[in-house]
Amino acid sequence: MRILLIEDDTVLGAAVRDQIAADGQTVDWVTRLDSAGDAARTTPYDLILLDLMLPDGRGIMFLKDLRARGDVTPVIILTALDQVSDRIEGLNAGADDYLVKPFDLAELSARIGSVARRYSGNPNPLVAHGSLVVDLAARNIRRDGKPVQLTAREWALFEAFLSRPGQLLSKAQLEEKLYAFDTEVESNTIEVHVSRLRKKLGSAIIETERGMGYRLGRP
Repeated sequence: MRILLIEDDTVLGAAVRDQIAADGQTVDWVTRLDSAGDAARTTPYDLILLDLMLPDGRGIMFLKDLRARGDVTPVIILTALDQVSDRIEGLNAGADDYLVKPFDLAELSARIGSVARRYSGNPNPLVAHGSLVVDLAARNIRRDGKPVQLTAREWALFEAFLSRPGQLLSKAQLEEKLYAFDTEVESNTIEVHVSRLRKKLGSAIIETERGMGYRLGRP
């Protein structure tokens, strides 16, 4: 997944960014609402983590504007505002979850996974695909009963295919899932990761549509 983090606390923001990266996700981190608006309008995000108190305004207004223009990107609010009325306001504005600071980073990872699974239409963390059994919550894979180790990038790429079975994904779309906007991407990166996934998960796990992109192979 590619995630937009909107948080002005540099210590917390760095910790959340590192946690997301360690989970194999891609994160773009901004500290102001104006930067967040620019990012959300130009980049297709899978999830937004939103602080409510920012230097240039209230995150709740950003969320309301997002929903008003028809943007259904899932949003998890991260805030120190812990009153029930604050939670109700956030959820009524269109948030998918609400996490009060300070929070455990492992809980944040679990919340992100839960929201992502709901939006992918598969709330069950266990997914079977041919000889593979994938635990989305624990982020592990077994092939014919034996564990398979994936790197963070390989997992993120496989997860992108798994969440869109049968859908053709272009190289550009896959790069957007894997890399933040300040990262330089080598021209053959996707091909290299696809090749490694085929070696680990089976040669038919990813199909190539020459000149068009890739899709998850049939089980």
